[in-house]
Amino acid sequence: MEPTSGPRRSSTQEPDGPYDGADRISALPDDLLLDILARLPCAGAAARTGVLSRRWRGLWARLRQIIFRDVPFLSLEAALGRVPPPPPAVTLLEIRVPQKRWRSVLAIPNEDQVGRAVVNSLLRAAARLAPEKLVFHLPAYLIGRFRLAVDLPRLDGATSIALGFPSPYSLRLPDGAEFPALEALSLTYCSTDLDAWLSCCPRLRTLRVCRVLFPNHKCDIRVNSLSLQELVVYRELSLTQQVDIVAPALKELTMSFRTKKLISITLLTPLVEKVSWHCYYSGPYIVFGLWGINKLQLQTADKQGQLSSLQIHAYADTSFLHAEAGNFAQEIEKHMVAAFSVLELHLTAKRHAFGVFVFHLLGMDQIRTATRRLKVDLQRSAMKEGCTPLCPCEFPNWKSQIICLAALEEVEFNGLEGEDHEFDLLKLILGCAPMLKRMIVKLSEETSASNDGCAKICNIFNACSSVDCDVYDSSDLKVMSTFFVWKNWPRRCRDTTLAPIGEEGDPGGLPWKT
Repeated sequence: MEPTSGPRRSSTQEPDGPYDGADRISALPDDLLLDILARLPCAGAAARTGVLSRRWRGLWARLRQIIFRDVPFLSLEAALGRVPPPPPAVTLLEIRVPQKRWRSVLAIPNEDQVGRAVVNSLLRAAARLAPEKLVFHLPAYLIGRFRLAVDLPRLDGATSIALGFPSPYSLRLPDGAEFPALEALSLTYCSTDLDAWLSCCPRLRTLRVCRVLFPNHKCDIRVNSLSLQELVVYRELSLTQQVDIVAPALKELTMSFRTKKLISITLLTPLVEKVSWHCYYSGPYIVFGLWGINKLQLQTADKQGQLSSLQIHAYADTSFLHAEAGNFAQEIEKHMVAAFSVLELHLTAKRHAFGVFVFHLLGMDQIRTATRRLKVDLQRSAMKEGCTPLCPCEFPNWKSQIICLAALEEVEFNGLEGEDHEFDLLKLILGCAPMLKRMIVKLSEETSASNDGCAKICNIFNACSSVDCDVYDSSDLKVMSTFFVWKNWPRRCRDTTLAPIGEEGDPGGLPWKT
């Protein structure tokens, strides 16, 4: 007879303890029920809890943070009408109409109604709740390609406003508008009078504008605010001719814009600490010889121990020789809006000599005195043949010039191809940087396979025993290190081609090829 573990409970048997079938959750106080609803991702989901019992019906409308993410557009205004007006005010009202892959003609009115009457009516319904924070985003399928005319209602108590549309729209402020409590403003894809905004927002701390056109100065970025502490501008699609920012309290500045002409830049931001600056040039307007600059970027350090950097992206093209360009140094210095100590050069040489271009940049006053670390990244080119013998990429007498790179401590070259002008540049930098401590050279695939190119670099580094020089092949394998004093090594070692090194600090442990 098999032992049993105890009596089995019948499937119809009542659970242990008293149970009267009451809905104990629904019997909880309103504050606890509202706390449960507040944890749901959308007000639509909170409203659907009404199917549980009458106790839950309409309770969502008393939430202080109301988020609409999956509610159909045509149901939004009716849903907002169920929310009682203040007091108390809604702390957050977020309206994000869900995206669709196609346009449903039966589900929405015609384009003109959506663009004007419906959108403005929905904004007025939102303003009736006097939200402290308003987020309002509409998808592309609702708006189409028509330019909206949006009338912003009064939001006197709002501390944060974020308006985002998928296509350009004009945003008009109400007559006599005042936003005395507004601290954060985010605008996407609109045309508006930014001066009017700033004049009626005395407490504005954060301003974010993306793809914004300013009616009075469509090609300019102009910001004038005494209270602003953070400014973010993304304006890559339209061309900018002038940047004029007066913000004495500004601490963080992010700018990304495109220009096709020589640009005017004026900044009055004495307290700025963090800067992210990107400028894209759509033509050859900053030109030196056959080198044109297509992007300038300045980035201050984000973390402790990092260094602020100036990045210059340039490419060579013989058509630039006939370009009408402004003063090369002055145009670059306009973008040096914050201190930096790292210079990064990203060059697409197309087999042209770049030594004179790099040396010319290093000779600019602000770069020469500020640069502690230099990094040159050579982009590979599909061109196999070199430039012509009389190519103007080589300037006369540049190899005999001397500049003082007193701050330079570290240099890194990526993609060295073993050309004579590259070796000339290495020699010049080594001779002009008395505080140089380390140089890193990463060879291209062609140079890695060339014993002659590697031997030339060895000979150059042989004369600089005070600098730690490391050479890597294209697979990042170290093939040479002058961590030791070269002049004390046997000549038979210095006259051979180096194989991948062994353990640093032990010349005897290095495997050599003879």
